[in-house]
Amino acid sequence: MVNLVPIATLSLLFLPSATSFAYAPNFITKIIEQSTGISPVGLAEVTKNDDDAGTTAKEEASVDSKTFKGPITTRFPPEPNGYLHLGHAKAVSFNFAVARAFSAGGGRCHMRLDDTNPSKESEEYVNSILEDVRWIQRGLDGFDDDNEQKMGENAGPWYGNVRKTSDYFELIYDAAVMLIKRGEAYVDELTAEEMREYRGTLTEGGKESPWRDRSVEDNLKLFEEMRNGAYPEGKYVLRAKISMSSPNLNLRDPVIYRIKHESHQATGDAWCIYPMYDFSHPIADAVEGITHSLCTLEFEDHRPLYDWVAERCLEAGLVEGQPRQIEFSRLNLKSVRSWFCCHFVLLIFPFHLYTILNTYFRCIRSSIIGDRYTVLSKRKLIKLVEDKHVTGWDDPRMPTLSGVRRRGIPPAAIRLFCERMGISKSDSNIDFTIMEDCAREVLDDESPRAFAILDPLKITIQNWDDSQLEDFAVTRHPKRNDLGDRTVPFGKTVYIERSDFFDLEGPEGSANGGKAPKGFKRLLPDGKVRLKYAYVIQCNEVLRDPSTNEPSEIVCTYFPETRAGVTPEGEARVAGIIQWVEASTAQKCTVMQYDRLFKTEEPGKETGDFIDDINPDSLKVLHSVVIEPSVASNALDLLKSIEESSTAVNEESEKIYHSSLTYQFERSGYYALDSSSTDKNLVFNRIVTLRDTWAPEPQAQPQQEENNKIQNKKSNPVDASAVEDARRVALRVATILEAGPHPEADSLIMCKIDCGDTSEAGGPAEPRTVVAGLAGKISFDQLVGRKIVCISNLKPAKMRGIESTAMLLAASDGKEGGEEIVELLDVPDAVPNGELIYFENLPPCEPDAMLKSKGALKVWDRIKSNLKVNESGDATYHDDGVVRKLMTSAGPVSVSSLRNCLIG
Repeated sequence: MVNLVPIATLSLLFLPSATSFAYAPNFITKIIEQSTGISPVGLAEVTKNDDDAGTTAKEEASVDSKTFKGPITTRFPPEPNGYLHLGHAKAVSFNFAVARAFSAGGGRCHMRLDDTNPSKESEEYVNSILEDVRWIQRGLDGFDDDNEQKMGENAGPWYGNVRKTSDYFELIYDAAVMLIKRGEAYVDELTAEEMREYRGTLTEGGKESPWRDRSVEDNLKLFEEMRNGAYPEGKYVLRAKISMSSPNLNLRDPVIYRIKHESHQATGDAWCIYPMYDFSHPIADAVEGITHSLCTLEFEDHRPLYDWVAERCLEAGLVEGQPRQIEFSRLNLKSVRSWFCCHFVLLIFPFHLYTILNTYFRCIRSSIIGDRYTVLSKRKLIKLVEDKHVTGWDDPRMPTLSGVRRRGIPPAAIRLFCERMGISKSDSNIDFTIMEDCAREVLDDESPRAFAILDPLKITIQNWDDSQLEDFAVTRHPKRNDLGDRTVPFGKTVYIERSDFFDLEGPEGSANGGKAPKGFKRLLPDGKVRLKYAYVIQCNEVLRDPSTNEPSEIVCTYFPETRAGVTPEGEARVAGIIQWVEASTAQKCTVMQYDRLFKTEEPGKETGDFIDDINPDSLKVLHSVVIEPSVASNALDLLKSIEESSTAVNEESEKIYHSSLTYQFERSGYYALDSSSTDKNLVFNRIVTLRDTWAPEPQAQPQQEENNKIQNKKSNPVDASAVEDARRVALRVATILEAGPHPEADSLIMCKIDCGDTSEAGGPAEPRTVVAGLAGKISFDQLVGRKIVCISNLKPAKMRGIESTAMLLAASDGKEGGEEIVELLDVPDAVPNGELIYFENLPPCEPDAMLKSKGALKVWDRIKSNLKVNESGDATYHDDGVVRKLMTSAGPVSVSSLRNCLIG
């Protein structure tokens, strides 16, 4: 009687892991460590309650306890029959990462093209695959070898030259002959239809071919004639003789060679028979010395055949070692559906444990593979290209690696995405938005800031000297001094975004009852706004297009005394700050506003045709965009470098991409230079918006209106017994508007901060005053304009005569006196003031209106002792052994340089 695995236990095997392995000790690295005795290095730390990384490793190790000798070697072996897409990114990243982790064991990763099907392969695909692997590994160390410097096709991060299965065709043929001589392979002439009938089902065994007992001599003769081209395609195949009654369908005399009269992209017409992947794969692994063949889960039930072939080749002396195949989950940008069909199979078909597990895997895959906002099926991608729904394989909306590269997503973001998804035995079903969040996180750190006006509206400053231009030195990146400054010119005419002016007297004003939208802080008729880094201006007159009544030009006055963020004494602070571009030095360009290619999570779910769900707004082309001159100058320099590199001896591993030039166009999104750019017409692609505009409410980001409601509550509705301490504290994003010394204390400073508060009338409230002990720790010019984290629901306290209504959060290295280094917590620029910080993997916070009782004040004391900066510079909260990052809608909270220190 078969002992069935309980349904509940099997279900747990496939549930997506809540903890990202981040290439930390997982079941694969533990298997390798146990089988080789070599410990991995450079892996991230994780909690120790991960069943997938522990129990699974022990179970796997008990199956095969043999140790491996020689360098630990992995490989990435795609078939060159298409362009790599995001589904391949995990395999690339993990195979290379595992080899690096076992550098103490001579870790290395091979690049191999499994080119066994000439009808679907081409040199175009070969070149694109190699380019994609070079790109996704860019910035990481390659694997040294004893060869001379690799050139051309062979140049890349892999160990040695590019390998191809076709390099081993003669050896693979010899292996087939060896099996025939052992009586373990035979030439069959059943038709494909007859072979399917003879194969049997999951619940019934198959039946043997009438040609199964053909003599060894006849089989050798027929197989040689097959090689010599004596027979047409489909006449004969070579099959392994294993068992037609095996519960594993892959062992029911699988086909290992077939006839194909087609030219091969590497070997030409030298062969007219080609091995099947399941036969060539273990032989190629073995001959290359691959120690650990890492595959995705769909190959798990192929493993017995892999081992069967490898063992016989080793016994025959054709290879010197036997690789170990280990499976992990594939990358699916998917959404998970019902588990019912899987449980149903377990109840109905108690044929054999292996059959049950095989069926379970099959049903799991069919039930969860439903692309989320994208498609990864090669057939569907080909249809998109051939039917011209996209411009090609590198269309920035495509999920191909060439497409995301052209769009501007950095390779580091792809690797971060794969690391966060983790390695497990569970199918990886991950929201597409997580990849976009990874892109935002990397781009926020790497991309310089710049002004770009997507929908320009002309501003004429009537009291400015017509011929005068004034240059402002502006930092390229608020958190990276190493990027230096840029020069932003200012003059009589500038452009602002049309959306930054609300026309009370025009069509939009009429539609809104002659009132500005709630919370609108930018330019209004007769109103004021600050041009970022420059001056405050006031609208005096609106000139209109007579045909549409839309504003065509705004005539304004500027106030010289407000230069560079200054608010004159006695005057009210201007709340709104907008970007701008000076007209005479502006450069026109084209912007491609890319969005998701499909408008539904599962394209084709409703109608059966995924084409029906193409998002009609996936591309909007803006032709009248203006950018500041520094952007144009950098773009032209890059175009020149690309042209020069194309005429020089070009090392593929050092190829320069247009999309390597990225910017955060302030308040608009992240953008990259497109490969269609010329010196006459620069084109920029939107990589990703500043925040996720597709996220469901309310999970993606705390809503400002809800924040304001919580802030204005007059009583404390929160039951401390029901809500964790951490979620009772209002950690909010704010911007420092002003900073200066405290008039009564040398050790204190005073700041004005905008926490996103609203007044009772619904408009912006006055900024809060904060007194902080940061004198001499951080310069005032580093404070003004900076996004920070504050606590906004502590009871106000007077500090040397001045009431402080919030507290700034900062990290400290813990040293005493003047040697102490203090850094404020950094927040991505895209996050709006007032947004509540939340804790990773916890629901949104529900802060008290004010922590004023003795018991409530102790809440903050308990929280403060558990706030720390980790070794990566992220702000974290330590909750009973679980480490949670402090998160915003645009990524984690961090500090610039301090590590492993306290926050307070």
